[in-house]
Amino acid sequence: MERLPDMGTLVTFHAHPDDEAIATGGSMRLAADAGHRVVLVVATRGECGEVADGVLDPDETLGQRREAEQRVSAAMLGVDRVEFLGYHDSGMVDEPSNDNPTCFWQADVEEAAARLAAILANEDVDVLTCYDSHGGYGHPDHIQVHRVGHRAAELAGVERVYESTMNRTRIAELRAAAAAIAAEAGDDELDMPDVSQDDTFGSPDEIITTAVDVSSVVAIKRRAMAAHASQIDDSSFFMQMPHEMFAVAFGTEWFIRADSQVDGRETWLFDEPAPPA
Repeated sequence: MERLPDMGTLVTFHAHPDDEAIATGGSMRLAADAGHRVVLVVATRGECGEVADGVLDPDETLGQRREAEQRVSAAMLGVDRVEFLGYHDSGMVDEPSNDNPTCFWQADVEEAAARLAAILANEDVDVLTCYDSHGGYGHPDHIQVHRVGHRAAELAGVERVYESTMNRTRIAELRAAAAAIAAEAGDDELDMPDVSQDDTFGSPDEIITTAVDVSSVVAIKRRAMAAHASQIDDSSFFMQMPHEMFAVAFGTEWFIRADSQVDGRETWLFDEPAPPA
């Protein structure tokens, strides 16, 4: 996608293929549509993900499949450049894979940050996104993205850094509304965890500085998520949600702008009017 004169560059830094579509896919597409250059950097190829029997081709590794899926998703989101830092997936918290010396969790932060900073400097980046301090939900690789992302920004002199997060307050409100609807229908079981008191999941509304309305591209975001079919198949929670519910759940992307005193709540990542909803 051609970059327009005087437009900026957005780099989104993620842990695994599919994270980009779920967390920042709408913002990436909006930025691309506005003429900004969009660069995606992924720490690992998601080798520790779960995959059903028969999904992979003979002699194909999950990392190879997920890289291919990543490139399809990135094209849907208007990404100009995709880079992998080359680390191995660390797996979920407290799994033996966390101890793999080649995994991202075990990577030296300075070394990993230098790899990312080289890309940031090459791109003359204006905006960088990473994750909040606990990686959204405590995943080791996501926590490492936070650490490496911030250090790389320091090395490359990037001042505008946004931490992607989930709005814990909003999720708790949606859960309460869903519970009320279920109770009215005589259904006492609600397949939706209560995260309202979980400090390792997302962030409370009062510390979130930025809410990007991505409802105009939420259908593209959903297709980008579906491109990661080895992880998000047709039977998944994401794909089974009715469109209206999906739009409510994923139509806003939430960020914490680092090291900045934001007056009110921002609605966009660049110093320009937010794209129309």
